[in-house]
Amino acid sequence: MTRITLDSTMLAALSSVGQQVELCDTSGRLLGYFVPVVAATQYADSPCPVSEDELDRREREGGGRTLAEILADLERRQ
Repeated sequence: MTRITLDSTMLAALSSVGQQVELCDTSGRLLGYFVPVVAATQYADSPCPVSEDELDRREREGGGRTLAEILADLERRQ
């Protein structure tokens, strides 16, 4: 991946955004997207959207496939 170092003006502009933004040239042509890095601590106090009872149920239910089964399936698809 290529790395581009930002000047202080661009750094200041991007430091103030809290969500994905489009990066365009002066004619308005889309160049790409900037997605700011989010610290895990920002979500530390967020509630889990799944209840403890539901998590317990899913754990008891089991199911799924082993890693060996997944890898074998991927090998067959090549």
